[in-house]
Amino acid sequence: MNRYAWFLITAMLLVGSNVGIGKSIVAFVPVLVFALLRFVIALAVLWPLLRPSKMRQVKRGEWLNLFLQALFGTFGFTLLMLSGVARTSAVAAGVITSTIPAVVALFAWLFLGERPNLRALASIALAMLGIVVVNLSHAPASSATAPAAGSLIGNLMVLGAVCCESLYVILSRRLTQTLAAIDICAYTHLFGFLLMLPLGIKGLAGFDYAAVPAGIWALTLWYGLSASIFSFWLWMKGIRHVHGSLAGVFSAVLPIAAAAYGIVFLDERPTLAHGIALACVVTGIAIASVNLKRSPPVTP
Repeated sequence: MNRYAWFLITAMLLVGSNVGIGKSIVAFVPVLVFALLRFVIALAVLWPLLRPSKMRQVKRGEWLNLFLQALFGTFGFTLLMLSGVARTSAVAAGVITSTIPAVVALFAWLFLGERPNLRALASIALAMLGIVVVNLSHAPASSATAPAAGSLIGNLMVLGAVCCESLYVILSRRLTQTLAAIDICAYTHLFGFLLMLPLGIKGLAGFDYAAVPAGIWALTLWYGLSASIFSFWLWMKGIRHVHGSLAGVFSAVLPIAAAAYGIVFLDERPTLAHGIALACVVTGIAIASVNLKRSPPVTP
């Protein structure tokens, strides 16, 4: 396995671990405050890319597309994901998040008319089955309980984040033909910051900074950098040198990383249902991604 494959694996490890890290942070920092800080940290690094002379070259239609990407892929995804992990386990959130490739294929079918092949259909079906299994595992045998209801709501929020990210992927297809990927990242985070600013300021009211441990602030800084910069760069760098059919397999690392963080750092205990759901999703990813007649990666 070459070093670019390791870039993809590392990117997915970062994304998966961020599911659990986000859960650790929102236990001390309100979701709206943390979401705003995520964009502030990202823009502090991406700011040099926001040159007015460069931004004037972006066409009006591209700005509309960038806004929609930010609305779904940064603003909507961040709010739903952080709110979701605050209510459910990192293990469950990781399993649900790993269904993104299947949901992208489903949305491409529904919105773009890209009819999936049999392998893609099998992947979508297995991903949906995994989500159903995760949610049914929280259903109590007799009467509804608060933890079960909270977990179900959290799972649905994470699923909403998956849908937002999938829409982001579909919207980005057009822009990647005309704009550099890192520029798309910078512009969408700028829009995301502007959308989050009013909510974040509201969330700051009454927030006790002194009550947040120093370690949580360090995790917040790491989350902002890894979610917006490190994982993005590693994935874009690796995907240029690894065949797309093989790259999809590495997304199976995401739920494993999320589960490992939850077990080691959050004292979570995965259930048999989590294992079945994870097996469904990973099998679906493998079926959709592995091409028996792989062509060699294209090196620009």
